[in-house]
Amino acid sequence: MMYRFAQILALTLAISFIVPFAGLAQAQDIDGEPLIDIDDPDFQPIPIAIADFLASEALGQRGVEISQIVAADLESSGLFRIIPREAHIGKIEDFDVVPQYTDWRAINAAALITGTVTQASDGRLVVQFRVFDTEAEEQLTGLQILADPTDWRRVGHKVADGAYTQMTGEGPYFDSRVVFVAESGPKGDRRKRLAIMDYDGANFRTLPDASGLVLSPRFAPNDQQILYISYNTGAPEVYLMNLNTNQRERLGTFPGMTFAPQFSPSGNEVILSLAQDGNTDLYAMNLSNRRKRRLTRSPAIETSPSYSPDGSQIVFESDRSGRPQLYVMPASGGEGRRISFGSGSYGTPVWSPKGDLVAFTKMTGGRFHIGVMRPDGSEERLLTTSFLDEGPTFSPNGRVLMFYRESPGARGTAQVMSVDVTGINLRGVKTNGPGSDPAWSPLRN
Repeated sequence: MMYRFAQILALTLAISFIVPFAGLAQAQDIDGEPLIDIDDPDFQPIPIAIADFLASEALGQRGVEISQIVAADLESSGLFRIIPREAHIGKIEDFDVVPQYTDWRAINAAALITGTVTQASDGRLVVQFRVFDTEAEEQLTGLQILADPTDWRRVGHKVADGAYTQMTGEGPYFDSRVVFVAESGPKGDRRKRLAIMDYDGANFRTLPDASGLVLSPRFAPNDQQILYISYNTGAPEVYLMNLNTNQRERLGTFPGMTFAPQFSPSGNEVILSLAQDGNTDLYAMNLSNRRKRRLTRSPAIETSPSYSPDGSQIVFESDRSGRPQLYVMPASGGEGRRISFGSGSYGTPVWSPKGDLVAFTKMTGGRFHIGVMRPDGSEERLLTTSFLDEGPTFSPNGRVLMFYRESPGARGTAQVMSVDVTGINLRGVKTNGPGSDPAWSPLRN
């Protein structure tokens, strides 16, 4: 197949952007056509080469380690095939010298990523990288990142995000985190703790005072707080935790609540399901004054709400038709309109950060599926099938879904999985043991 590469930024061989560490994640606007057509139904992973990043003697193997993170990130997307280092013919001995393109074309590398790692006088890492189109023999982008030396893993994710964005036209997502329920013990008596990790499983840690029966954590839009439900006292209680200080704040006890509360896009409100006066309806709570306002008024059970990215609409689950289906209503409340009409039952909807899709869990024919559809209910497609797949959550760019899969039998365990929204690249996610209820963070600040 043809690789559709084009130069989309007019860059010279000198690094043209000096990007503060916190700012690279913002650099996702692409001019012109995407470099590769990832929506082509015949798309195959693009072969690319990633040279070991050059580093000073004082930094040891840091350049190699950062380049390995870049390779792992890009390979995990399912869109790239990384050519093994031992197959490289070309050598990168000077970051400022134009590569010998013929050496890289000889091993069928459609693109080449090079980099260098040095240390500034103030002790910060200075990481520069370039992405080259080996067929057109031109540089596609060049960026510089400044970072604290302890953040070298994040630097690798930032580099991968920059390269991924330039070559696909999609937004970045590698510099992100996942919070989930870490499980241990037998199936009938599991211990559940909240845990957090980088999207690739690194920097795993359990969160303090969040053990016992905990459910469905969710990130705030600022990436610094999470919501979750705890049953430690016997009744469901909603907690807000600051991830920087580990301080917890109880928002209230809600005996009839089901599933997880969700933040509004502004972060100022929480939407939740609450049983009151014999009905289970949706309510929004203002986090400043804790006042609640009712959004639905139905004798049915309304639950699992999720805001659209612009905060104007809410998708939710309701059994008002006789079995759980998906509905969309204005954020101010109302009856809503049904958007799911296939066979079976639908639940746990979540709106894509891009606004173009709604992901859901579907149960039909004795099997569970993770699927997506347009917000108007069109173009439904199922991405997975198993004994039990549940609880989708979108990557920050809306391209990938995580969910959890439960295996059958007395010894069955829960495993966090991921899949591309096209249904390709289904794989397990490293979680340091069994895990469920994943929630993907926004891009890190």
